[in-house]
Amino acid sequence: MTVKDFVGYEVDDRIAVITFARPEKRNAMTFAMLDEYEERVRQAGRDPEVRAVVVFGSGGSFCAGIDLADLDGRTPEDRARDDRTPEGLAAWPLVACPKPTVAAVEGYAVGMGAEISSQADVRIAGAGAKFLWNFGQRGLVADTGAGTWLLPRLLGPTTALDLLYSGRMVDAAEAARLGYVSAVVPAEDLLAEAVATARRLAVSSPFANGRTKELLYRGLGRTVEDHMVAHRTTVVECLGSDDHREGVAAFLEKRPARF
Repeated sequence: MTVKDFVGYEVDDRIAVITFARPEKRNAMTFAMLDEYEERVRQAGRDPEVRAVVVFGSGGSFCAGIDLADLDGRTPEDRARDDRTPEGLAAWPLVACPKPTVAAVEGYAVGMGAEISSQADVRIAGAGAKFLWNFGQRGLVADTGAGTWLLPRLLGPTTALDLLYSGRMVDAAEAARLGYVSAVVPAEDLLAEAVATARRLAVSSPFANGRTKELLYRGLGRTVEDHMVAHRTTVVECLGSDDHREGVAAFLEKRPARF
């Protein structure tokens, strides 16, 4: 089998579904799988026919983290992927993707699996979902940086540090109470619910959605002054866009917009 067999990619009615398909290892990531996954996210982001992206794990697990056997014999520099990790928000493919992204999590989302779920815009959990940021138990910090930047912005620093320090398991019910996941559904309904959620998020202008996402994530690290400069520039871009013209025409003609 090739690495492409472990990372599925399918587009149906403008929704791209990226599937981790190594169930015998609970979808633990090799570096080759990680490269393939990141390229698939970039592919979806570039494709004008794709309006939203769902990431899903087959076989009852989302992703059990990095395959530690794949790290054996690698240097610390290679393990850190220093020569392959881009800077800033581009380090997180689901954040950098200009489309709405949904993580559909059932079973284990451990280590990097939990990190990948944090990078999605929205998370839907199956009833058996289990999230663990267990890096401290391996003598590490959160490996993609999402745990120390995105997670405290999602849950607040106190809760994020609790999860990062302890490495304890967060089940689907607690994840919902914390606001980490938007919904908990039966495992058999998870993918369909995630696709339906992605479709709901994708009804608006792709042009506006992409710029809204960029403003939001970049705004988390900007001053208000810098954010408003970027905001005003983006408003001008939107006002001159084909999507804005279509949105106004649809309103005046009392019909759904055709973006």
